[in-house]
Amino acid sequence: LFELLTLEGAQAGLSWHTILQRRQGYRAVFAHFNIEKVAQLDQPYLNTLRTNPRIIRNRLKIQSTVSNARAALKIIEQEGSLDELLWSFVDGKSIQHTFESQDEIPAITEESIAMSQALGGRGFTFVGPTICYALMQSAGLVNDHLVRCFRHEEIRG
Repeated sequence: LFELLTLEGAQAGLSWHTILQRRQGYRAVFAHFNIEKVAQLDQPYLNTLRTNPRIIRNRLKIQSTVSNARAALKIIEQEGSLDELLWSFVDGKSIQHTFESQDEIPAITEESIAMSQALGGRGFTFVGPTICYALMQSAGLVNDHLVRCFRHEEIRG
């Protein structure tokens, strides 16, 4: 989930294709998204990432990965897991939508707004409601596959 949160934040303002092309680069430079290791990265190392073409070189997005890892560690320490917190916004069960067309799929929902506020209040950055909804989609917290999609029923089950 930490990897998806990082990639969704990096994607802000860019195409998902751009991020997927750099996923392996992100894994390499951010210790395969090991939260403890990412939280310990120092500023000199982060400065070197500003010239690394394998990731998005935006200073704020790079720094966000480390600050989000530190915030995640606090959640894990205080509440047990990041997983439990994120799934709490859907009561621990994937929301199953029955959309017929792409136009019906929202960019934000009440749940993603609540998640955004909760994460932001705990020190996370690049966690606006749209990013949180994209995280919910990619992590399976919501099933937004159109009903005619071959994956809809498989995921629903």
